[in-house]
Amino acid sequence: MTILELGNILKGMYETKNVKKTTMIHLFGVIYADEIHNAEIKSIEIVKAAKIPDSYSTEVNKGMNLSKYVELKQEYIGYFQKSDSRN
Repeated sequence: MTILELGNILKGMYETKNVKKTTMIHLFGVIYADEIHNAEIKSIEIVKAAKIPDSYSTEVNKGMNLSKYVELKQEYIGYFQKSDSRN
């Protein structure tokens, strides 16, 4: 997956209505941690591609760090894998 594709997914999650933006950014980091690590992409590159504030790169990193300890609930697997927002 490219930086642009990841950025579009992050933007869609960030723009989801009726959820906390920071929580969605953490969740993005949890879901895509392995892919981001394997591609050696920096979180700031994804945040810039998503056109959200640069400071959120720290939140992506927090989610990536959490990925070692948490598991996505079954009903959400695949839910956030499209670049559209859940409005």
